[in-house]
Amino acid sequence: MCMGFLFLFSGCQSAGKGTEEAQKESAEEAGLEESQREDSVSLTLWGAEEDKELLAQMVESFQKEYASEAQLEISIAYQSESNCKDVLLDDPEGGADVFTFADDQLRALVAAGAVSPVENEEQVRSANVQGAWEAASVNGTTYAYPMTADNGYFLYYNKAYFTEEDIKSLDTILKAAKDAGKKVTMDWSSGWYLYSFFGCTDMTLGLNEDGVSNYCTWNATDTAIKGTDVAQALLDVAASSAFTSCTDTDFVEGVKDGKVIAGISGVWNATILREAWGEDYGAAKLPTYTCAGQQLQMASFAGYKMVGVNAYSKNEAWAQKLAAWITNEENQRLRFVQREQGPSNLNAANSPEVKASPAIQAVIMQSEFASLQYVGGEFWEPAQAFGNQMAAGNPQNEELQELLDAMVEGITLSYNQ
Repeated sequence: MCMGFLFLFSGCQSAGKGTEEAQKESAEEAGLEESQREDSVSLTLWGAEEDKELLAQMVESFQKEYASEAQLEISIAYQSESNCKDVLLDDPEGGADVFTFADDQLRALVAAGAVSPVENEEQVRSANVQGAWEAASVNGTTYAYPMTADNGYFLYYNKAYFTEEDIKSLDTILKAAKDAGKKVTMDWSSGWYLYSFFGCTDMTLGLNEDGVSNYCTWNATDTAIKGTDVAQALLDVAASSAFTSCTDTDFVEGVKDGKVIAGISGVWNATILREAWGEDYGAAKLPTYTCAGQQLQMASFAGYKMVGVNAYSKNEAWAQKLAAWITNEENQRLRFVQREQGPSNLNAANSPEVKASPAIQAVIMQSEFASLQYVGGEFWEPAQAFGNQMAAGNPQNEELQELLDAMVEGITLSYNQ
């Protein structure tokens, strides 16, 4: 549109001049534009494989937008957002110019000097929800462009099998599923989900001041809800014939073949589940569960996905433009339409379409019981081992306090050493 306007405007300026003079001016203007255009700019973008088509669209529109300024050669490689940090830090100079990742990796990237601060920081902050730009900032500096505000989990359920009252408690969810001969799933092999049972207790988990090691009191014996109370509650859930601990992939496959009618997952599965369940597709905050004789609300990790620019990029100015483009209002709206992922952009988040999404509304309802995921790398394996043991029903009948102590020792290992 701008180039067309300039052409027309230039044509009006030349109308009263001779043809030869007008052609000369036109040639000079074209030469000036050509001299300002960069010959070729190469960029590499890392993103989630499930965003393959979406990222291709965004890159194509970016290239069209800046076609008059540079010949942009952008290659897309697929890299999991959950371990992007590890791959990038293994070889920062050989890594992507622009990359998508989960917010819990930002501090390590900043500490390693692998990510550049964003350009137009105030603009980024004013355009996004407060929690998103806060999660994208370290010590007052914003280092990433917020992309989504929905990186958490909640309950998906098939309305054909549950009433609105049923979904309030894990007990009634399991009973309804058992009566129907169906399954309810959750991935206890991941500490990300296991946090649900500990998060709304007096027990704590988090990063120490070194930003690397963890503190954890999930084995506490002097809190209102003790570690053994939670462990026993997990065993009680696992004892139900309607419960299965399985991965996200197996959850989706179970839904497709009709065996699974409820499960705990995130917005990345919204489109698939809506297609599978049709009008019976439902989503809600996490339920309560029975622990120490009372109903305890299940917690969750909250999180944001964002886009970073590699500090070692040879074309950092263009990398900044690409990162900003991928996360702008228009592309966050596109991401919601295609992937039903919740925008961090304020305007996009307030659109009627987003407000009508069951999955996004479930994230919002669960946010009251959610915490940012700030844990060090030592957390995952001990939590996985404990979760798997509980899911299996503690087959060796080991002392629960001993199992909890071993998990906490592993989680806090680097700090204690």
